[in-house]
Amino acid sequence: MKFRFVIHFVLLLIFWSFNIKALAQQKPAFKVIAFFTGKNDKAHISFVKEAHRFFPETGKQMGFTYDSTSNWNNMNDQFLAKYQVVIFLDTRPEKPEQRAAFQRYMEKGGGWIGFHFAAFALTPSAYPQNWDWYHDQFLGSGQYKSNTWRPTSAILKVENKASAITQNLPDTFRTAPNEWYCWEKDLKNNPDIEVLLSVDNASFPLGTGPKQHEIWHSGYYPVAWTNKKYRMLYINMGHNDIDYDNKTDKELSFTFANKTQNQFVIQSLMFLGAK
Repeated sequence: MKFRFVIHFVLLLIFWSFNIKALAQQKPAFKVIAFFTGKNDKAHISFVKEAHRFFPETGKQMGFTYDSTSNWNNMNDQFLAKYQVVIFLDTRPEKPEQRAAFQRYMEKGGGWIGFHFAAFALTPSAYPQNWDWYHDQFLGSGQYKSNTWRPTSAILKVENKASAITQNLPDTFRTAPNEWYCWEKDLKNNPDIEVLLSVDNASFPLGTGPKQHEIWHSGYYPVAWTNKKYRMLYINMGHNDIDYDNKTDKELSFTFANKTQNQFVIQSLMFLGAK
């Protein structure tokens, strides 16, 4: 009887050892690469650092790996082929060969999520609208038009509850503080664009100023949308509140401190990664 127990125990150890080894050798469900610049606005830098904490921890739970790079020369066919989802955390590629590689990646079915400043373009500025495919066709938004100030929370409404990305989200929810953008083009009139989140009327007035044009009192403002021709999602979140007024540069808010907002981001990433 004792001998039989020993044999049984040894077999269990072998079984456990084999399964642990097998699990360790399993590859993650998909791989994510985040491109960033992280050199300009302190609010954007704060968000980038926050993302570098949030996504690796989420990846451990959800089964994906998260890599990041500030070398935009990695925007090439060979490098991108290793990843199922590309994230732009704060800016966009600037060189023609980088832009061409990204367009090929998307046209071949790659996944993409862009946050906040990744869609910014304004002529004249340091980021002019000199990439028609990206701003006019892919994003559909055209140039940046205006923004709210200071960064404040908003109440967003879910435009399409049937989307896989918005499953289990409430009809409306309050976000983390953010600087909200308005765009040159009306996304409602673009048949390729599906708006998923927009500013709810309960948010108004949105922004605190001091300039009056930085406070929105009415209007339709898309916050997150997809282009039906691609596996992509743009999210106009990613500007943390910073204590500029007192010149302390202290971080006053964090984008990933909002549970419902995080749910939307994670569901989006999992959907795009599950090709």
